[in-house]
Order: sequence, then structure tokens, then C-alpha cells
Amino acid sequence: MHSRIIGTGSYLPSRVLSNFDLEKIVDTTDEWIVSRSGIHERHIAADDEMTSDLALQASLRAIEAAGIAAEDIDLIIVATTSPDKMFPSTACILQDKLSIRNGGAAFDIQAVCGGFVYALNTADLYIRGGQAKTVLVVGAEVMSRMLDWTDRATCVLFGDGAGAVILQASDTPGMLAAKLHSDGRHHALLRADGNICNGVVQGDPFVRMEGQAVFKFAVTVLSRVVEEVLAETGLKGTDINWLVPHQANIRIIEATAKKLGLSLDNVVVTVAQHGNTSSASIPLALDVAVRDGRIKAGETVLLEAIGGGFTWGAVLLRW
Repeated sequence: MHSRIIGTGSYLPSRVLSNFDLEKIVDTTDEWIVSRSGIHERHIAADDEMTSDLALQASLRAIEAAGIAAEDIDLIIVATTSPDKMFPSTACILQDKLSIRNGGAAFDIQAVCGGFVYALNTADLYIRGGQAKTVLVVGAEVMSRMLDWTDRATCVLFGDGAGAVILQASDTPGMLAAKLHSDGRHHALLRADGNICNGVVQGDPFVRMEGQAVFKFAVTVLSRVVEEVLAETGLKGTDINWLVPHQANIRIIEATAKKLGLSLDNVVVTVAQHGNTSSASIPLALDVAVRDGRIKAGETVLLEAIGGGFTWGAVLLRW
């Protein structure tokens, strides 16, 4: 048994924070942000919007696109770095908001920006193993609440949003190959150190990043993991119709495409409109490209991401 994506959905909060808005908050400029990241604006969740609320809207759109009922979903996996609560999982909260009462499983995956590819691969393995037939995979984040708005190295990069896909058992292969990796030796380069002890936040709870070190590592390992999934299928970079990368930084995206020998015309780039939405960025970009007709049935699609940990991975799909 194989698995295929049968529906996609995404959601961005209505509040938009532009680079020009940020010029009034922190010592930065639109030109500086665009030249280093490609980001023009990001979306910020309302005070009463939780990660599960964003996930719900993306999920409802994916369910509608798939033409299924919510009750058909027998597994929910939510990739998030910014859960509603310490527990229960955001996936369980989402299951309740979707009114799914069939007793199917629900859990979160935390691999930061690499979370969606981790979650997608996990869903595929559940279907291949016969433990699920229809899986909702969501990447959802409210990163804005983890930002130090005086730190221009990080606050200009991140935004909030959610993306979702429905994966279903199929006789026709959709997921062609996947590779996941991590290297904990580099955990200090991209981190949020805070934790709760006796009801008090201990340590620095904000996102901190060593930008240059992250950039160099990302370009190296992303090209390597892409080569791994291509080798497993016997395909070449030129056989890829669409690259849908983690939308973190336009320079990383361009460097990865160049190593693959791909034109940017074959790369889905949405980072300008929403910034780095961590685990939500790939499904957000994927949904945009599916709905505007760029990605068509039968085409080969490559997803790749890297996140704090470091965690990284790639998934090769036949659409």
C-alpha cells in the first residue's frame, strides 16, 4: 500500500506586518531585510488566535479540497514549535475542534522548521504499515510570540501561519522517497532556551540564531539530502518539476536550486509574503502552487527543509 496527497489547505492571519512597520519598531530598513532574506511582510496572529485555530482553518480547506469528511481522518499529526499549551498536544485540540470522534490517533511532532517533512514521512509510514488510511498532516506556528522585538537578527524573519495536507492510502505511489537527519551538536546555533519551572520562566525564551553559521550549514546539508532522495529513485535534479523548499531565506532557496541545476522558474517561492513560518512554510507554499495550477497531476515535486536541532530532510513526491 502507498500514500498520496489528495488535498491541501493553508491559512494566514489577517494582520500584516510589513518591513516598513518594522522600521518603526526596531533598528532596520526594508532594504536591509529584503536584501538578506527576500521577506517583504509577515502575518501576525491576533491576541485570541492560538496555533490550533490557525491549524483548524488550514485543515478545513484541505478537507474540502480532498472531498472527504473530517470523520474519515484516522490520524492527525501536527508539526509545531509553538503549541497551544505544554499539554495536551495541539493535535488533540485540533481533533476536538474538527469534531472528530472516531477514536483515531493524534499527536504533535517538534522538529522546528523541519517539522513538516518529519510529519509527512511519519504519516506515510503509518499508511504503509496499515495503521492509518487517511491522515491529516499540519504545520502550524505562532512564532511571533517567541520573538524579541528588539533583536533585528530574528524578529524580521519570522511570521505566523498554517498549512495542511490530506494523505490517503492508494495503490499508486505518491510518496517516492524520503530522508530525515539530525545533528544535535549544533543545537546552540538556533534555539529558544526558556523553560517553565515551578510556574516561572527560566532562561531566555526568545528565538536566537547565529545567522551565518545556520546559512552555511543549511546550504550544505540540504543539497546533500536532496541528492540522497534522488539517488534512491534514480532521478536527477533536472527530473524535478517543482522544488517546494522551506521558506526561510531567499538566499538559501537560490543556493539550493543552483546546486540542483534548477531554474527559479521551477521553484515555489512565497517567503516574500509571509516570512519564515517554520513548520508551516512548506505546506503553505505547496497549497499556493497547487491552487494556482502550477503543480499538476503526474509531476515530480521535491520538498526540503532544515530547522533547529539541527533537523533536516527531504521528501520526493509524484503529484
